[in-house]
Amino acid sequence: MTKVKIKYKLRKFKKTDIDSIANHANNKNIAKFLTNEFPFPYTKRDAEFFINIVSKESPTKTFCIEVNGEAAGAIAITPQMGNEHISKENSDTPINICNKQAELGYWLAEKYWNNGIITSAIKEIVNYGFETFNINCVFATPFIPNLASQRVLSKVGFFSNLEKEKIRKNNELYEVFVYSISK
Repeated sequence: MTKVKIKYKLRKFKKTDIDSIANHANNKNIAKFLTNEFPFPYTKRDAEFFINIVSKESPTKTFCIEVNGEAAGAIAITPQMGNEHISKENSDTPINICNKQAELGYWLAEKYWNNGIITSAIKEIVNYGFETFNINCVFATPFIPNLASQRVLSKVGFFSNLEKEKIRKNNELYEVFVYSISK
């Protein structure tokens, strides 16, 4: 049986995405592998707060992943400024890969997992990041148990030396692998 390719598009978030984002993001299977910026439970108020912030970005760093006409996730590429002075004690993700770097983050509604959407969206956002921002590399920090994210990053050309780093989430330290891709 041939798998039907689900179409998606990356776009700016809109106020009308609040209900859809709140509905899809309120999922423990998504939240468990994301940092403190992603609350659980995820409410309409959280979605509204998030959309209000990212809609003001210029240039856009955070995009809505729209699938079948609904907001079904988010993907962001966030340049790190002055990252050579990151304090491991004060940062959730104290990662220093290169002198001009950006962090990649993403999530997708569980009902759309395993359809190639995130693989394609990562390729698209990394290209956008290299074209738009003054960066030399992009990194992502999948939690060690998040094998799906590790596979997807490898598939699109990210590399990891499989050295473990620690990030802070809910006042606890969690181990992650650092994946990166250079320009």
